Amino acid sequence: MALCAPLDAEPDSGYADPRACTACHSQIAVTYALTGMGRSFYKPSPANTVEDYRVTSSFYHAASDTHFTMLERSGKYYQRRYQIGADGKESNVEEKQVDYVMGSGNHVRTYLHRTSQGALQELPLAWYAERGGFWGMNPGYDTPIQPNSRRKISYECMFCHNAYPDIPAGHEQLRAEPVFSGALPEGIDCQRCHGPGARHVEIARSPRPAAEAVRAAIVNPKRLTADRQMEVCAQCHLETDSFPFPQILRYDRGPFSYRPGDPLADFMLSFDHAPAAADHGKSASDDRFQIVNSVYRLRMSACFLKSDGALKCTTCHDPHGSKPTGGGYNGICRQCHAAAFTEAVAEKKHTAAPDCVACHMPKRRTEDVVHAVMTDHYIQRQKPERGLLAEIPEPHGPGIIYHGLVIPYDLSRPSSMVLSSVAQTPENKLYVALAQVREDNNTQEGLAQFAAAVQTYRPARAEFYIELADAFVRANQPGKAIPLYKEALRRKPDSLAAALGLGGALEKTNDEAGAVEAFRQATRLDPADAVAWRQLGEAQIKLGRSSEAIDMLQRSLALDAEAPESHYALASLFSQQPAQPPDPRSNDSGRAEASYREAIRLQPDYSAAHVNLAILLFQGNRAGEARDHFEAAIRYHPEYGLGHYNFGLMLIAQNHLEEARRQMEFAVQYGSGMDPKTREAAQQRLSELRGRP
Repeated sequence: MALCAPLDAEPDSGYADPRACTACHSQIAVTYALTGMGRSFYKPSPANTVEDYRVTSSFYHAASDTHFTMLERSGKYYQRRYQIGADGKESNVEEKQVDYVMGSGNHVRTYLHRTSQGALQELPLAWYAERGGFWGMNPGYDTPIQPNSRRKISYECMFCHNAYPDIPAGHEQLRAEPVFSGALPEGIDCQRCHGPGARHVEIARSPRPAAEAVRAAIVNPKRLTADRQMEVCAQCHLETDSFPFPQILRYDRGPFSYRPGDPLADFMLSFDHAPAAADHGKSASDDRFQIVNSVYRLRMSACFLKSDGALKCTTCHDPHGSKPTGGGYNGICRQCHAAAFTEAVAEKKHTAAPDCVACHMPKRRTEDVVHAVMTDHYIQRQKPERGLLAEIPEPHGPGIIYHGLVIPYDLSRPSSMVLSSVAQTPENKLYVALAQVREDNNTQEGLAQFAAAVQTYRPARAEFYIELADAFVRANQPGKAIPLYKEALRRKPDSLAAALGLGGALEKTNDEAGAVEAFRQATRLDPADAVAWRQLGEAQIKLGRSSEAIDMLQRSLALDAEAPESHYALASLFSQQPAQPPDPRSNDSGRAEASYREAIRLQPDYSAAHVNLAILLFQGNRAGEARDHFEAAIRYHPEYGLGHYNFGLMLIAQNHLEEARRQMEFAVQYGSGMDPKTREAAQQRLSELRGRP
């Protein structure tokens, strides 16, 4: 039986040790443990490992020029990442233990590492079940520019892929670091769909329990209304768009506070693309088939719309087992369509083949997890003609993001393409306005709408002011963000998100002293937050306070040694001329080189670190190594103008003038990100190089 609530849960949490369920429901426990939900999250062991670590455990990712190896040593599992340097030896080596596996393996297994701070990191390489099983990159990793192994598992991920873990006090706040306390549950269990079971178990174990009292102490989804039944599944299987798109947890709700039987909209709000004018209720975007939108796709179907709530997920799926209900999926279709099917076959309008699902709910490759093939729950009259199983590249870039009006998705209505009752209260109007800008889907119109809503309703919660300020910062209007962050801090003085946001906005308006004070306030609010210490250190650098900056950055690294930005900032300080007043740690090329190399080891595509290390190496008469790093920088970021410029300067010094000219041409072409003086210098150098024979 998979575990749900932490075994050390607080007595008043309402949750029971899920192993208690097996005493009365032993057969259900056996069949449920075989389902995907029952196998959703676990520690790896020989008993649950299907991957072949001995034979096919190595994978080369050409886009990032990176090798991965899965290892097993003394009963523990590891994922190792490395590259091959110019000398033919391994470089940028990183090895992390696989502490947990997320995913049943029906489609994919994702490997997670747990840090000493309690965070979960997604490792880049995954295992996919298609074609008998193979290794491939996790979504978002099949690109030269990698998130590497530091991408955190958010509370939203954990909410749907596991049961309810403990989180430290304060980490339920907006933008809080997703960390977990104590032992993690392993898999979704009974209480995900039936709600907290402590009272139910207590009554069931009492002398001569009344059957009605036992039943009343637990949620039975069968007794809920059709809407509430659907929401039990929709809490995890609704996602309308898995690419950047809003799904908003209400500010007054904890990340794991949803209870079956409660209206899902009281916990979180879902949204959708705006409808096309003549699309009869479909989305304005292209057909979206993604890995966790089964409920969304089902609710588009005529079968669902005409069933008046009778067609539900459990019509076909037994939540306690892995087999379909009744006489199988096709038999369920015939319960409504037997006469029509027989008539259509007789009239030769339909094939006599009995497999309804293969044509009307075909398996398709998902657009967001391109190595997964799943059943499309949008029941269509005609099977799409295109190759539904054909390989597709992983989508990247701004083109994957929907830009347009974002509307509430109302599960209480048969069609979501109606501006629903969700938008009617002042609070919900604020959330609808926020939805326009949270993922920058509708920024141009949405920012004005959100600002007007905040001005009109003056919400009590600080989070609305923080999110509006964040939107102004992303829209390059930091001056408008500053008073909003300050208002948020007035309403919620312990808001780390507001303090960090204020510091960032003040930096963007060149108020470095104000930024230092804001970041200092953030470190007081949470002395264990590595980001706050790093940003304070970086702000001190801009004020020329090298000694203070080194202290702050070293403190940040003591909390999170895997932050490449902190190593890079330290390297820049170690490589500079002695500080005023002098600091013996400045002008230390050895420590600078080591810090640049550590930043690159953690993030091999860190082009700025490659360029600065190359400059340092060239100054130390190591031009060959310097060239390698210049070439790496522009290989990862071909439009990195400053990289081309500095590479060109080295080539000029070596009298490689033709090659230097090409680099300066690129520097001028991609110079929009450089400061005006450097851009002018690049143009001058290029003019000189073109004037030479």
